[in-house]
Amino acid sequence: MKAVTSKLITSKADGVGHIILNQPEKRNAIAYEMWQGIAVTADDYASDDSIRVVVISGAGDKAFSAGADISQFAEKRSDKAATDDYNATVRKALEAVDRLDKPTIAMVQGFCVGGGMSLATHFDMRIASDDSRFGIPAAKLGLAYRWEDVRALVQLIGPTFTREILYTGRLFDATEAQQMGLVNRVMPQSELQAFVSDYAARIAANAPLTVRSVKETVNQVLKDPAARDIAQVERLIAACFASEDYQEGRKAFMEKRKPEFRGR
Repeated sequence: MKAVTSKLITSKADGVGHIILNQPEKRNAIAYEMWQGIAVTADDYASDDSIRVVVISGAGDKAFSAGADISQFAEKRSDKAATDDYNATVRKALEAVDRLDKPTIAMVQGFCVGGGMSLATHFDMRIASDDSRFGIPAAKLGLAYRWEDVRALVQLIGPTFTREILYTGRLFDATEAQQMGLVNRVMPQSELQAFVSDYAARIAANAPLTVRSVKETVNQVLKDPAARDIAQVERLIAACFASEDYQEGRKAFMEKRKPEFRGR
């Protein structure tokens, strides 16, 4: 896959697709072209059967992302047409992440603020270093927050903590974030990379069809009842039981060895 921008580093290794936000001099502020690259990369990983887990992180040790690259706003959000295009590009990136039918992990170190925090919440899990800081300072900037982003936060941490984050605009440390349910795990900074690599490898070693069915089931639970596609969930469950991986899992269990799943 051809790189969309040098501000986004992508790679594939051992079943894991990596995305690195690469503007460390700006605390990995997300530029317009980075949003474009996230959409392209997510779609590429979605279509690649060799990728079983996707991990996003920020370059350096100071920030996952400090939010949108505000230095571009004078050009990219100069009028309604430009703002609409910018917002559509961000939405396309987040929707591409949401469409991924594979587990996604945001590895957070340092600042995870504004658009950076919004991006992280669209990943299935967030694993953070103990020096991480989270927040959405929209109220301090006079910005409105999109319906989709508020809804995602409410689904993740509930209305009470969502209100606290958005009303105050303050930064929350990693312990507070974990107490809210915003973060799955908090690790010492020195152990974060190794822990996430091991965690991703463990997930990648599991049966892909089973993991996919679980992700789709959770996604359907989060939808409004009228919008749920239970038939799709049932199709994925049936595919698991009809798969070679199911036979391999049973055989490996009886033979007391690790299974080798192939995603079929």
